[in-house]
This record gives sequence, structure tokens and C-alpha cells, in this order.
Amino acid sequence: MNGPPPIEVVQLRKVFRQSTSGQLVVAIEQLDLHIASREVVAIVGQTGCGKSTFFDLMIGLEQPTAGSIVIGGKTPYGDFDHFRGQIATVFQQDRLLPWRSALDNVQLPLELMGVPDEERRDRSMAWLKRLGLESFAYAYPRELSGGMRQRVAIARAFVLQPSILLADEAFGHLDEVTAAELRETFLALARECGSTAILITHQLEEAIAVGDRIIVLGKSAKLLADIHVERWERSNYAVLREAIQSTLQSNVQDLRLVPG
Repeated sequence: MNGPPPIEVVQLRKVFRQSTSGQLVVAIEQLDLHIASREVVAIVGQTGCGKSTFFDLMIGLEQPTAGSIVIGGKTPYGDFDHFRGQIATVFQQDRLLPWRSALDNVQLPLELMGVPDEERRDRSMAWLKRLGLESFAYAYPRELSGGMRQRVAIARAFVLQPSILLADEAFGHLDEVTAAELRETFLALARECGSTAILITHQLEEAIAVGDRIIVLGKSAKLLADIHVERWERSNYAVLREAIQSTLQSNVQDLRLVPG
């Protein structure tokens, strides 16, 4: 298995015009990134730095003003149908349909892909079982805790066996014990499936715990640091966190964090 193709972000720029004032807002000024196949990348940055805009570009909801995101020779915004079933998302809110059971929520993307009924049900039930929710398959979202609903959302993403997984603040609203457990589960499943995973987070501890790499973005998605976490000893994680925090506050590239 060759795995998913790398993700090439080249001279990416995104500008919005405010509807009220007509003023131009530069969400992403000029971003260059290479994300390797099966890599787990955490993107951190202060509110308004362009993280969510990058997420929308990755899932094809927005088109760049300039530059490109290229995955295997195609772009998610220009070749939207090509990436159906290949890119899956987990959001901060579970976004479950309240009138559907846990099982039916997990089945939804397979329905949209036209997967036959029996296969759809078997695959969905298998993922609920893997996430410890087999006995809650017919429960409705209102009958589940926040952590359980997010597990259903994770099962819904993995049931597609996607090449690329995107998580946007997916664990930040949960208590720390539940969040840590779900982060570990998400990471293990992503590695087992051979998926490339991109996690957007504002929590530095989460980024350090999960990412093979940590991308630190400043204003207008300026690349402040590209950190390969394996180069740091676990005993130095406190130093790493402090250096990232300092870099974010100054919005200046920190040479201590960027490989020479």
C-alpha cells in the first residue's frame, strides 16, 4: 500500500471582503507547506490566524485567492467530487443528526457514497464497536454524553477509511480526561488506517501530544515554526511548549524551533 499522496501547499493566499465595510481581510498571506503521506500534523495559532480558513480550503469549501493546495495532482476545491470519501472531518461540535440513531449517523457518509445497505450497516456497526459504542448503536444523540457523541462523530469519519483526516478543535470542548482518551484513540486509528491527519487546535499540550509535526502560524497564517516533535526529548516538552507560546505572542519566527 503506497498510502495517500503528499499534500503540497504552494504560495497559498486567501483574501475576504467584509460584507459590512467592504474592507479586504487577508486570512492567509503566503503559506508554503509539504505534508507527507501518513503524517500527523498539528496546526496551532491564536484566534484569527487563518487556521479555520485553511481547513475550509482543505475540504473544498473555499477556493484560494492565489496559490494552491495540491493532493496527488488535484485540488480539493477544483476536483471536489474526486475527493468524496477520501477526506473526512471531525469538528468541535459533533454535528450529529438528532433524528438519527448513532448507527444511522455513522452510516450517513456511506449512504451518500451509495454503499449497499448490508455492507453499510456492517461497516458502521464495526466502527461503533471499535469505539466502545456497540451497545449504544440505536441510541439517539440526546441520550449520549458529549464524549460519546464525539466518538460517534469519529466513527462516522473513519467508516469511510479516508486517505486524509481533518480535525478542527475536535477535543477542546471536552473535559481533559475524555479529551486525552479520544486524542489517543483518534491517533491510534489514524495510524492503523494509514491516513494523513491534520489537527487544528489552540491547545499546545494537545499539539505536542498528538503531532509528528507542529505547524505554528502567526497573523495571516505566517509560518512561524515547523517543529518535528521526535527531535525533542519528552523531558524537554515543557521547554518546547514555552518556546511555542513565546513565538505566538511575538508573532516572530523563532529560530530555536525551525530546523536549520
